[in-house]
Amino acid sequence: MKVTAAEITISAVKPEQYPASALPEFALAGRSNVGKSSFINKMINRKNLARTSSKPGKTQTLNFYLINESFYFVDVPGYGFAKVSKQERQAWGKMMETYFTTREQLRAVLLIVDLRHPPTKDDVMMYEFLKHYELPTVVVATKADKIPKGKWPKHQKIVRDTLNMAPEDPLILFSAETGQGKDEAWGILQKFMQ
Repeated sequence: MKVTAAEITISAVKPEQYPASALPEFALAGRSNVGKSSFINKMINRKNLARTSSKPGKTQTLNFYLINESFYFVDVPGYGFAKVSKQERQAWGKMMETYFTTREQLRAVLLIVDLRHPPTKDDVMMYEFLKHYELPTVVVATKADKIPKGKWPKHQKIVRDTLNMAPEDPLILFSAETGQGKDEAWGILQKFMQ
């Protein structure tokens, strides 16, 4: 897909702030600092539309990015970050749950994990949550460039086994450095847009 326009349109915390449009939406979920912003930036060929931060836990709202005026990427707060108060974590959890369970425009959730490490307990919980609500899920394993190609199948198996992934759910090996997996990701997203 050729991206000709991309902009952040709104940062929302409650449903009445969500964009009033019927365009398809794709949410990005994952641990803090797993590379959600880098994924967005690579997919749309921008250096820093989605702000990457060395400080995990920076995204505290649902950030809606309008792409080509035809769909949205929705960056949700990262989870599993210790420095956030329990109260704040609960508030985020509620906000994300409301979005995931009530938003009709949501076509699929991209669960971003780090290919170098087995998925965490939080990743497993997130995947189970998405399956529970029968949300179409695509797992994107980032930082693929940090692992020798010959070891990819082993790491893929670890991700699939740890998450207990449904066989039909796609697992994309992705690298924001090399662009590995970008075309595959666009191909999958386009199917959801029809």
